[in-house]
Amino acid sequence: MTDTNSTSNVLDFAEGEKPTLPSGLNVLTILTFIGCAIGFISSIWGYINAEKGYKDLLAAQDKMADAPAWAKGMMGPEMLEVSRKSMENKLPILLLGLVAIALCLYGALEMRKLKKQGFILWLVGEVLPIIAGLIFIGAGMFSGFGLIAMLFPVIFIILYVVKRKYLVY
Repeated sequence: MTDTNSTSNVLDFAEGEKPTLPSGLNVLTILTFIGCAIGFISSIWGYINAEKGYKDLLAAQDKMADAPAWAKGMMGPEMLEVSRKSMENKLPILLLGLVAIALCLYGALEMRKLKKQGFILWLVGEVLPIIAGLIFIGAGMFSGFGLIAMLFPVIFIILYVVKRKYLVY
């Protein structure tokens, strides 16, 4: 009897090899981690400075008579109301923001493992602050810079939907 070792079966890694993380998904998840860090800092900052921001905006209302039209639109009575509601509801906004950040972070970590559930968790975390803002602040949060801030979640949702096909588990 001949004792031969078949190395072709032992060295054939292609059959059991896990799929690798695509570079586009890698970049998106890294950007998500950066966004989570920025979101965490801005949530804490917004909570701490909510009352000061409202008082500063209230004091600036007296000086608005000489301001240009674009500045009046960004610091008018609508923005004062948004700032007041943000101040009054700063704790629930902070808590929901932190939950959303945790969901986005965990979802991105799961997507790095190519798990489909990560996308759902991330998406809930991405949409949760928008819903919380509508509940606690109202539609006025979409005026001024709030509308520009909505651009980032929409872009990321589109990019993740395109890369969702790489999630296999």
